[in-house]
Amino acid sequence: MTKTATGGHPELKMVNPTAAAIDIGSTMHMAAVNPDACDTPVRAFGTFTQDLHDLADWFKSCGVTSVAMESTGVYWIPAFEVLEGHGFNVILVNARYAKNVPGRKTDVSDAGWLRQLHSYGLLRGSFRPEAEIATLRAYLRQRERLVEYAAAHIQHMQKALMEMNL
Repeated sequence: MTKTATGGHPELKMVNPTAAAIDIGSTMHMAAVNPDACDTPVRAFGTFTQDLHDLADWFKSCGVTSVAMESTGVYWIPAFEVLEGHGFNVILVNARYAKNVPGRKTDVSDAGWLRQLHSYGLLRGSFRPEAEIATLRAYLRQRERLVEYAAAHIQHMQKALMEMNL
């Protein structure tokens, strides 16, 4: 009986060479593109709207078509919408799926690792409804909050009237 070699991995085929990735943060986003497309493949961008448009312009100049982003909070929403508005195919990746590999301790290496995983088609995007549905959901949630706040304010007024014996 012959012994089979373990640990050998077949050659992975790059599915998306024009992939990019962003490690989303509250004050800074680290973005990575294919090292063949740019002299500086990893850059930091701010979180303001103009910074996000600059990020989209940089991606276009590097020939990017698809972007994977990783975020644990709500900071991804403006970046997602701006990039989608610029015509990129954007996916949001759950941080748990990409963080389980040891050795990456900085945002720069995280962004590069995400880009590499995305270029090989190894990342799965979270569900994100279409823009019109997301807008409708935001309106409905805001309305629900306002109705709840109105009920609480009515109770406060009733309590004040009772305390004044009116």
